[in-house]
Amino acid sequence: MHNVLLPRRRFLALGAASLGGTLLAGCDRLSGAPDFQEFLASAEWLTYRIQRLLGGGHALAREFTASDVSPVFKVNGTGMPEGEEYAALRVGNFADWRLRVDGLVAKPLDLSLADLRNLPQRTQITRHDCVEGWSAIGKWQGVPLASVLARAALLPAARFAVFHCADVLEQTLDGTGQYYESIDLIDAFHPQTILAHSLDDAPLTIGHGAPLRLRVERQLGYKHAKYVMRIEITDRLDSFGRGKGGYWEDRGYEWYAGI
Repeated sequence: MHNVLLPRRRFLALGAASLGGTLLAGCDRLSGAPDFQEFLASAEWLTYRIQRLLGGGHALAREFTASDVSPVFKVNGTGMPEGEEYAALRVGNFADWRLRVDGLVAKPLDLSLADLRNLPQRTQITRHDCVEGWSAIGKWQGVPLASVLARAALLPAARFAVFHCADVLEQTLDGTGQYYESIDLIDAFHPQTILAHSLDDAPLTIGHGAPLRLRVERQLGYKHAKYVMRIEITDRLDSFGRGKGGYWEDRGYEWYAGI
């Protein structure tokens, strides 16, 4: 008998199909159960654990060559953040912009664009996969998030990095319209997770997230937060937004969007 190693995506698809069959077989009964939503959330957690086991903490997303770069990289999400603060920063070409790094850190940071460009840089050509069904390949340059977090000296309780952004997608009564995202420290310290300031050898445009955006290459596009203003290190996510770990996650998307 030969051992066969299934490709990760096929393995996950088979698991999802089995789970789907189970749910369909008893959908009426399950839909009335009070813990059904909790069960669905546990399925997402299972996907997270499986991908971590199969991919490990250091598996790399595919990188491409310069000839593969897409002639047009579509703008997703917000194209121009509203608000006087961002408008003032934009008029000043972001000279007064600062990235705040705080929370569960021993050394809080306030970094300008010049500070970030003076840190060790990484350039990578990767594919952006949007949940809307399109993809594009771009050349990104920025500072590895790991380098920034190392300078901030994380405290032992740290588990997640939360990215607070300048854009507001909607005004809500519960105050959750401000865009934010989060990743765990495994992805935060991954070598391809960078704070990008440039796309295709030019500073980020407003539509692509100027002055700084997250690139977390092993996850879907909505995890790549634009207009990053602050990185808060925390041990839990339930105190942010509606408690699911991100703007879109609060509205039904998966928190772990691994690909």
